[in-house]
Amino acid sequence: MLSIFVRRYCSNRQAILGAVIVGLLLLVALGAPLLTQYDPVYDQDYSAVLASPGGTHIFGTDDLGRDTFTRLVYGSRLTAAAAILPVAFAFCVGVPIGLYSGYKGGFIDQWIITRIVDALQAFPSMVLALALAAMLGGGFMNAMLAIGIGFLPAFIRITRAQVIQIKNLEYVQAARSIGCSDLRIAVVHILPNVMPTLLVQITLAMASAIISEAGLSYIGLGASPEQPSWGSMLRTAQSYLGTQPWVAFFPGLSISIVVLGFNLMGDGLRRALDPKIKD
Repeated sequence: MLSIFVRRYCSNRQAILGAVIVGLLLLVALGAPLLTQYDPVYDQDYSAVLASPGGTHIFGTDDLGRDTFTRLVYGSRLTAAAAILPVAFAFCVGVPIGLYSGYKGGFIDQWIITRIVDALQAFPSMVLALALAAMLGGGFMNAMLAIGIGFLPAFIRITRAQVIQIKNLEYVQAARSIGCSDLRIAVVHILPNVMPTLLVQITLAMASAIISEAGLSYIGLGASPEQPSWGSMLRTAQSYLGTQPWVAFFPGLSISIVVLGFNLMGDGLRRALDPKIKD
């Protein structure tokens, strides 16, 4: 099965490109100190404020004379964290709720969990994250929590729908007939068959999480201004778009490329895991 998945995934050039982009993001995040000699916060050169790209500052500098390349490199750490933390929270909380709701059904499923999910899904995830971040206060971790809560309805609903389709199949009934507990059936027999759909959702949610974090940081509800967040860099750059456009170009381009990478990887996973899609 693994070899078939690898073959189907690698036959998609766009999926390979997405995996390469995501892999480069992780490598840059892990090796940030090896890629630049500057500190992203404290190395401020007031004689080179808003310097154009070239020389010792290949991507130029910002309004405090900080090296833009350095802040992009270290900002990849916040971007990677923004992709992982909210989605991990939504997965770890939403999937068990969806498993229970879909497998057990009944009053709790129909009148409590489903109604709460419907209420949360009445708001776009970004709008919900914005409202929650405003309630929780600024800060990167509060923004991660807000984004994660915004993703919960999608993970609950997808898991619940998949469980409802699977729980009455013959192999599940066979496990039930030999005395397997409900917990074992849900975790051992049902969850592995739900995971392919969830893996696709995870990659797509990671792309959305990066955009949400950048948006929250841009309006001041995410990373603090001194942190090298790509969103906060765009917030600083908005005042100089007409005179020094490169200050906004590089963080904007970085966000676009990374989001594209996650989307391409997600589409590649969907095609590789879905047997109905031909190579």
